[in-house]
Amino acid sequence: MIYSFNNDYSEGAHPRILQALMECNLEQNDGYGMDRHTAHAAALIRQEIRMEDVDIHMISGGTQTNTLAIRAALRPHQAVICADTGHINVHETGAIEAIGHKVIGVRVPDGKLTPAAVQSALREHSTEHMVQPRMVYISNSTEVGTQYQKAELEALSSFCKQQGLYLFLDGARLGAALTSRDNDLTLADIARLTDLFYIGGTKNGALLAEALIIRHPDIRPDFRFLIKQHGAMLAKGWIMGIQFEELFQNNLFYDLASHANEMAGKLRRGIADCGYSFLWPSSTNQLFPVLPNHVLEKLSQDFLFSTQMIVDEEHTCIRLVTSWATKQTGVDAFLEALTRLGASRQ
Repeated sequence: MIYSFNNDYSEGAHPRILQALMECNLEQNDGYGMDRHTAHAAALIRQEIRMEDVDIHMISGGTQTNTLAIRAALRPHQAVICADTGHINVHETGAIEAIGHKVIGVRVPDGKLTPAAVQSALREHSTEHMVQPRMVYISNSTEVGTQYQKAELEALSSFCKQQGLYLFLDGARLGAALTSRDNDLTLADIARLTDLFYIGGTKNGALLAEALIIRHPDIRPDFRFLIKQHGAMLAKGWIMGIQFEELFQNNLFYDLASHANEMAGKLRRGIADCGYSFLWPSSTNQLFPVLPNHVLEKLSQDFLFSTQMIVDEEHTCIRLVTSWATKQTGVDAFLEALTRLGASRQ
């Protein structure tokens, strides 16, 4: 059987979440996110971010969350700035453009926006003959596995405030960022430094669900109308509430992300010990090793992974992703195969 390192949502949900869903299965709950479980989950999140005056919405997927957040913040002539590798720029099938907003991709070396990078986009869009940049979109961790340090996020947040730009953080893999060895941010820091952000559940042990936290008062009005209009309001909204209720009790959210990072760390060290390099440095659960094509051909017989980019005629960068459920035996098997294939070429 092929073992998958293709993504962090190959498995279902953590047993505690499934158990909680089973225990509540025959309850009668109010629909559309107005139930007691969703309210309790929101209260737990407010406690974690140390902020009461925010709106919290449970939405079933990341693309829907990104689309709704950007739609709520921007007027028709306005645009969003992101890294050229940003999810809204590369992997959402033009969802943002489909609702009438241009995505301005800025080339950066490590997936992270800086004030200077944002300024370059502002300079290029400076008159009424072009779209007006109004939002900055970032991901933590980024699409290439890197992450923002507190000083970097503070600098970007300050710059956005000076320029009158909303700062929106995509947290699909926020758990991985917050529990990595290089992290110095907390959820409270992120809430303080952004205008809106979301906490990813789908890629951190939930069946589905992202929790969008909106702090800026101009984005909050009528948001539930937008959710409904865009087909994102689940009748059985308590299913998402129960999952976040469980994630934010007894440290489960952080424990699951820590496991994913731990498994990635073992892969990282083992790959480096075999003499291979990485296209980007990452201490989160996404790795981007550069491997010889003949090695990848053999590895693909037993392991599933995605191709990131062709480096040269003989080498390709792949993406390996670990999850809350990645098994030590799977990691060991991959490293044993990699070591064996390397030795066979010597």
